[in-house]
Amino acid sequence: MIPRSVIDEVVRRSDIVQVIGMYVQLKRAGSNWNGLCPFHSEKSPSFTVFPGTDSFYCFGCGAGGDVITFIKKSENLDYVDAVRLLADRAGIEVPDDAGNENRGPSRERIKLMNVAAAKIFHSCLLNDAAAEPARQYLKKREIADATVRHFYLGYAPADFSWLYPRLHAQGFTDEEMTAGFLCGNSNGRVYDYFRGRVIYPIVDTSKNVVAFGGRVLDDSKPKYLNTSDTPAFKKSRNLFALNYARDYCQDYLILCEGYMDVISMHQAGFQNAVATLGTAITEEHARIIAKYTKKVILSYDSDGAGQNATDKAMKLLDGVGVPVRILKMEGAKDPDEYIKKFGKEKFRALIEGSRTGFEFRLESVLSKFPQNDDQNRLRAASELADIISGYGSAVERDLYSSKAASALGIAVEPLREDIEKYRRRRIRQMNNEAGKEAVEVLRNFNDRINPDAARNVRAASAEEAVLGLLLLYPEHRDSVLRGDVKLESEDFFTLLGRKAFDSIMSLHADTEGFSFSLLGEFFTDDEMGRLKSYEVNRTKLSSNGREALLSAARILHEERVKKEQSEPGKNAPSLSDSLLEKRRKLQQKKDGGH
Repeated sequence: MIPRSVIDEVVRRSDIVQVIGMYVQLKRAGSNWNGLCPFHSEKSPSFTVFPGTDSFYCFGCGAGGDVITFIKKSENLDYVDAVRLLADRAGIEVPDDAGNENRGPSRERIKLMNVAAAKIFHSCLLNDAAAEPARQYLKKREIADATVRHFYLGYAPADFSWLYPRLHAQGFTDEEMTAGFLCGNSNGRVYDYFRGRVIYPIVDTSKNVVAFGGRVLDDSKPKYLNTSDTPAFKKSRNLFALNYARDYCQDYLILCEGYMDVISMHQAGFQNAVATLGTAITEEHARIIAKYTKKVILSYDSDGAGQNATDKAMKLLDGVGVPVRILKMEGAKDPDEYIKKFGKEKFRALIEGSRTGFEFRLESVLSKFPQNDDQNRLRAASELADIISGYGSAVERDLYSSKAASALGIAVEPLREDIEKYRRRRIRQMNNEAGKEAVEVLRNFNDRINPDAARNVRAASAEEAVLGLLLLYPEHRDSVLRGDVKLESEDFFTLLGRKAFDSIMSLHADTEGFSFSLLGEFFTDDEMGRLKSYEVNRTKLSSNGREALLSAARILHEERVKKEQSEPGKNAPSLSDSLLEKRRKLQQKKDGGH
């Protein structure tokens, strides 16, 4: 693995506030910093960065850890690649062979290969005779040469082995090409994945080529082909053209469905347009968008699928506090066609006249239930009352009820009464769900991170206290290591507790001492968040001295005795041999000194 000295230096030189500040808008709160959590949707900040301990914790979703854990979660990396990314930013050199055993192609190699492939595709489009159909296609779509170069568009000829030998000649392996989704492998035969397609390189906000999209030139299926998730790319965390739009979308961002819509918009001067990558908008997309803009203009197709996508996007963006408006295009199926038919000024006017989310929903309901009889009017009124009841602002509910009543040609007061009935029902459902969730949490049910906790709540609670104290205070780790406080693996009821205890004490017994950051090599991101919660919960208490540790240890001993009596012969895994050996040597050293 990466040498301990390198990891320590990476953590030391990676200021956690600055690193997280690249992903989250932080505001000072006393000695700490707060912001909206990047790992779940929220409108009120529950995400806290603790500079004093170089750590973070979200009180809403339980995400937590150190700067390495944050980069792992944010960039979808493993531990080694997260350290490498931070090291690169800090100008620290990591040994080339560190952490490469049986890990497969690295993120850095995939990115280098993507750059090479992008250059090959782009050169082909500009210079190769085989790319003439692609050049004619782009010309027909009125894509200027400057735009082709700006987006670094390319072409992949309709050949099963065109890209493969070119990448191979540059030193990239079969394994790297298949891991990067540029090639496939069928019974040991490697073949090009993108064939006969215009290529759209996907560039992240750090200007890395992370993936590709490809479009056919005819009506064959699938029309678009996109890179699947790779070590360098996760579809749900990237948006096409955000690397350009991030500088132009402070006031509002235009969210489209496809590459060509975005390219046409940028060419027409709307450089704040982005698109999801062959997938519907996700919660992660919504949280990313919330980092860059105050408002979103949705520009989806007007067909049924587009309408459903609009409704989903509104819900997700509302969940992160980003207001939404919807474009209504008439005379064109998408922004690309609209701009070509009517010009960019007409499109600008379309943006300025975009509808609110409620206006979109109102129109959808009215089209669903034509107002030609009372039965349809009643159904429309019921559906609109349900929709309006979901708005949290009383002012919004009052305004929208007036608009809905006017559109339906009915009195507003009965509609408001129905809205309140739906609202009370919503509140009851929310309270019931919250109550069930609270009961499950209290009983430790539904705990996927530490499922053993549900079988012995008393022991699990004592474990959390012990681990929180050991994480916080080196003197408590010393007490356990010396044997002044009797604790060992067999005292811990849960697998997570045993693993955490062994890891904490093994690191503390090491000559270089304990480091929270090193735990990230052995624990998942969720487990790191859980360990951080143990630490955070202990900081809220005043009783964190020796007596608190002894009391929690006493409970663990009692529960262990009960377990051994009820399950004779079933013992927990013993304490790691390395830790026992370090304890033995420490005791010998101590005895020799007397």
